[in-house]
Amino acid sequence: MSATYAEADVFDRADHVRRLRRVAKVARLMDTAIRIPGTGISFGGDSIVGLVPGVGDAATAAVSLWIVNEARRLGMPPHKLAKMLANVGLDFGLGAVPLVGDAFDLFFKANRKNLAIILDHFGEDGLIDERGDVRPMKDITPKR
Repeated sequence: MSATYAEADVFDRADHVRRLRRVAKVARLMDTAIRIPGTGISFGGDSIVGLVPGVGDAATAAVSLWIVNEARRLGMPPHKLAKMLANVGLDFGLGAVPLVGDAFDLFFKANRKNLAIILDHFGEDGLIDERGDVRPMKDITPKR
């Protein structure tokens, strides 16, 4: 019977890591997927879609809220979720301002900040590399 619990723990851990990796991929896609050669500037879908007046910022905020919801489902404490929501609110609020918001989106990476909060909370800082890419996942499924 204890073997069943051990297998359940491994599957729970595998699901946990899969969710973290998915959040990391979405955060990278939204904030740092494209790097401008010769500069330290990178941007992603948040900056591109945010150029569409009105709906662009709302659409990117929806994706950012999905990341916060995943953090909630993973068991993040309320005070950290509040900090993540503040990052999303700031990104949405200032990002909606024409021209200034577009420049702001290049430098304020709400999704990456929120990912850092999540990874720090769970002690999974090694999940992404120095560039922000998700590291290859080690196979942790139980052997039968």
